[in-house]
Amino acid sequence: MQMKIGITGGIGSGKSTVCRVFETLGIPVFYADTVAKQIMVSDVELVSGVISTFGEESYLESGALNNKHISAIVFQDEAELKKLNALVHPAVARAFDSWAGIQDISLPYLLKEAALLFESGSYRQCDLNVVVTAPLESRLSWVEKRDGLSRAQIMARMDKQWPEKKKLEMADHIIHNDDSTSVILQVLDLHQQFIAKNSK
Repeated sequence: MQMKIGITGGIGSGKSTVCRVFETLGIPVFYADTVAKQIMVSDVELVSGVISTFGEESYLESGALNNKHISAIVFQDEAELKKLNALVHPAVARAFDSWAGIQDISLPYLLKEAALLFESGSYRQCDLNVVVTAPLESRLSWVEKRDGLSRAQIMARMDKQWPEKKKLEMADHIIHNDDSTSVILQVLDLHQQFIAKNSK
């Protein structure tokens, strides 16, 4: 039975880097946040839900999502953001099921990478869940360089996610992205554990 492994971590924790290591081992990765952007315009049920909740102006004439309109609504009001998430998360879950259904069944496991794995409840689709953790200072400086954001802006985004402690308590496995342990060796170790668990 092919296992589904969830992988998450806070902003700047290095979860995408970790996923790339798994990909070099031949393990397919479903990037939930990337897919969410794609299905906002391709999933008919989701598009219909967005229009009925946030209005016709949610989409431009070209069919593209009107990010300005949606952002102005959901980032000012927590209740509106919850409404959007209630539409998007089930659609991403449907997309993950479809994606998993067309992967090579001889592979021991698949990965689902999602920033809001626990917050969205999508961890329940997975057999095991991995949290990537990194020191706060490293995360802040990395995101500063990558996105050109101020520390205050990064902290505001971090506040939108669950505290690290809560995620770590729910994790089946933890990857420490710091200077003390090799991420590659940790991934290789988990890879062997997942293969062993799947073969039982």
